[in-house]
Amino acid sequence: MSETVADSGKDEHIVVAGVLCRAGRALLVHRSPSRRWYPDVWDLPGGHVEPGEAPQRALEQELAEELGITAIVTGEPFARLRGDDFVMDVWVLDQWRGEAANQDVEEHDALAWLTSDEMSALRLADARRPRLVRAALQQPRSTQGRPSRLSPGPQ
Repeated sequence: MSETVADSGKDEHIVVAGVLCRAGRALLVHRSPSRRWYPDVWDLPGGHVEPGEAPQRALEQELAEELGITAIVTGEPFARLRGDDFVMDVWVLDQWRGEAANQDVEEHDALAWLTSDEMSALRLADARRPRLVRAALQQPRSTQGRPSRLSPGPQ
């Protein structure tokens, strides 16, 4: 499930995530306490990129599998975060088809639409999430992921 990042000199998990934006809030998922990697914390929806898989397609697949929504992820990521054991590319999405709902209770045990301030009070997978979400929510809608062929996320 991991892929070697060129130039890093070590194995790192390559992961993708989406900041799903709706009415000034972003969707966070609570990772189940039984998860091996980052258990019992709130995080952005997404997942691992398999070797040979395009990051955009990986995010589309993760969103479909975990949340039951259809999104078109295009262009370059909004942000790239590095941690001790991962590299995460993050896209901002403000349009998708379907209502986000927990489709995999082994992955997540809760979903919540939150402001960046509300996120700050939670146990997060990474302390940088509120700042990232705040910046994503301030982006003009026309640059948020550009999945313009889909209907807006539910308001």
